[in-house]
Order: sequence, then structure tokens, then C-alpha cells
Amino acid sequence: MRIKRAVNAVKKRRSILKSAKGYRGAKSKLYRTAREQVMKSGQYAYIGRKQKKRDFRALWITRINAACRLNGISYSKFIAGLKSKNIELNRKVLADMAVREPEAFAELVGQVK
Repeated sequence: MRIKRAVNAVKKRRSILKSAKGYRGAKSKLYRTAREQVMKSGQYAYIGRKQKKRDFRALWITRINAACRLNGISYSKFIAGLKSKNIELNRKVLADMAVREPEAFAELVGQVK
């Protein structure tokens, strides 16, 4: 007796088409093109999760650098100074401080200088 895939096949197709909702044209209507696009979208999403971390780090560094230069020091000297003084603040916190609390950041730069 052979196994027929009727129910499982329909379920699989339905889930792919549901994932492809909102895609343009045939990519949301036809199973084969939808499946290809869903797979590619998954790859993009995976890559994007890695890139997000890089992008945010770059943003934080840019903000810290801008705030440092307003206080008359370069980014690299500031970070080196923090390390030598054993001040363990990560770049996310430093960037937030630079944007929201410039006075506190200036004080921190003063300690490093």
C-alpha cells in the first residue's frame, strides 16, 4: 500500500503561502515562486540579524566620537583612557550617556584626560 500525501502536502503549501503573504505578484500567489522567495527571505533575515549587531556598534561609536570631539579628545584616546582607568562601560551605555546626559559624559571625559 502506498502512502498518499494529500493532507500533508496541502498543509505544507498553505504554510508556505501564509509565510509569503504581502509579497509582490506571483511570489504571494503561486506555490513554487512563493517557496523560493520564502527561502530567500529566510536567508536575508538570518544575515540581517548578524548585520544589526554591526550596525548598532557602528552607530554607538559614531555618537561617542562626536561627543568626544565636542569635549576636545579623539575616540581612540578616550577608549584607551577608559581602559587604563579601569572604567568598564560598554559602548551602548557610553553612546546613550553622550546623547541624553552630555554633562555626565563631559565629566567622564575629564576623568580620562
